[in-house]
Amino acid sequence: MTIRVVTDSTADLPPALVRDLGITVVPLTVNFGTASFRDGIDISAEEFYERLPQADPLPTTSQPTPADFLHVYQTLSNRADGILSIHISQKLSGTYNSAVLARESMGNSPSPIEIVDSLQASGGLGLIVAKAAAAAGAGADLKEACALTHDLIGRTHFFGTVDTLRYLYKGGRIGRAQALMGTLLAIKPIIGMKDGEVHPFGKARTRKKVIAQLIEMARELTPIEETVVLHSTTPDEAEEIMKELAAITGRACLYGSRIGPVIGTYLGPGTIAIAVLKK
Repeated sequence: MTIRVVTDSTADLPPALVRDLGITVVPLTVNFGTASFRDGIDISAEEFYERLPQADPLPTTSQPTPADFLHVYQTLSNRADGILSIHISQKLSGTYNSAVLARESMGNSPSPIEIVDSLQASGGLGLIVAKAAAAAGAGADLKEACALTHDLIGRTHFFGTVDTLRYLYKGGRIGRAQALMGTLLAIKPIIGMKDGEVHPFGKARTRKKVIAQLIEMARELTPIEETVVLHSTTPDEAEEIMKELAAITGRACLYGSRIGPVIGTYLGPGTIAIAVLKK
């Protein structure tokens, strides 16, 4: 039985892992002025972060259309026994709704399609998708893969820090007063996903202290099944965090990855994030 897993580009999965697990990624779009780029297709993370500091106004993002999903579902349904489509929290994006509209427009699909709101984004979503795709590849049927996905959602934690609050403010994710106070006080905030939304989890005065706090937050989630580390522009820092987490869990991180253009639009350069799957 062949189950195909679909996600969107906000999962920030490494291309090699996407290929190895047979995951189909539907891209969101980043808009620099009147120029639009499909995340990970027309613009890479490296190109995005090179352009971002000079962008005025800052870029915006847009979700895939139902037609984008319809094309993917029609293509996969001809060679799969079922499709499991896992996406960014619908409280953050209309991507999930586009997927639902595409499924409705298909009528009687040759393959059943299950669409799941992960209540996550970026590394939290990517971790869930990777584990679900691995299970599908190992022979899980659609019902089993869907049940596993919901179990993973309940055990996944995602949190990190941003170098500046500018991008969260400009993207409408925090208020002006929060952004101003954070900048004036040079506070390094810790943010994370809770109930499908971005919430403040803490703060520290220095980069070194905030990284130590992130690692301690991961440690407090033991016993741990998997960890994932993501960065926007600091790969060496991410590598050191992966080593720290490996020492805590006794196993290597499932993967490390770079935060892509869509999520990077709201988090900016210097972002570090950790996804943890509790046992």
